[in-house]
Amino acid sequence: MKLAVVSAGLSSPSSTRLLADRLTAAALGHLDAEPQVIEVRELATEIAQHLVTGFPPARLAAALDTVAAADGLIAVTPVFAASYSGLFKSFFDLIDKDALTGTPVLLGATGGTARHSLVTEHALRPLFTYLRAQVLPTAVYAASQDWGEQGLARRITRAGTELARSMSPAAPGTDTAPAPGTDTAAAIAPRSPTGAITSTDPANGFRTVPFEQRLAALRAE
Repeated sequence: MKLAVVSAGLSSPSSTRLLADRLTAAALGHLDAEPQVIEVRELATEIAQHLVTGFPPARLAAALDTVAAADGLIAVTPVFAASYSGLFKSFFDLIDKDALTGTPVLLGATGGTARHSLVTEHALRPLFTYLRAQVLPTAVYAASQDWGEQGLARRITRAGTELARSMSPAAPGTDTAPAPGTDTAAAIAPRSPTGAITSTDPANGFRTVPFEQRLAALRAE
């Protein structure tokens, strides 16, 4: 299984690469995959050449192929002017429009202030939704003051676990999806002869009153 990691940090070392590495480690804690890291800043010249000429140099072509062939993707960008960096966007502008269809994608971003924390939702998520990727529910934003905090560590762990689960195929015989035409509610709780859902086990901790009984009580009030 292949995991592509795209980091668009502009310095070395960078907080963007640090976040990408921690997200990768969190995912690999639950997943047997081969991570391949792409430092976009190292491809800046090739990206510009491709945008102008329409032909990718060999190193850039290999990076684009790595992303297209991946079973999962971690994409992390620094925040500039309340959005993803221009270099990050330029790289993904060169990805084939169908290359990420259905691919699980974990989003991450770094910035100097918590005021940009929604960049993952108003900028990154729409971009990868347009590319028809499977964008994971948890995205991770790390402001400068977040490093070393337990809240960031918990978000990283949760996001990495989500990615691992999305990339791992279900084992044979573990498909728990109901068959076509199955009454899902009936599979969860038994029904009385009147069709109302009832609880027959006190350990469930709830009691469901049949609708007819509740309606009769309301009319009597």
